[in-house]
Amino acid sequence: MNHKLDKIRETSSEELIKRIAEIKESLFRLNFKKALGDTDTVKKIRAENKELSRLKTILRGRALGIEK
Repeated sequence: MNHKLDKIRETSSEELIKRIAEIKESLFRLNFKKALGDTDTVKKIRAENKELSRLKTILRGRALGIEK
């Protein structure tokens, strides 16, 4: 997991913002599938939410000057 975080921290803020937009669209589609009754999407939704939180946390840290 540390390797994954290091990789995320090395990316630029613009790339992180693009990835956040992709994740939000993916979550919209997954939630729509879940509403239609597809129960296999729950695990994917949780994983996407975790990644979204990580990215937002890193961006917020950069905005506050805590992250590089």
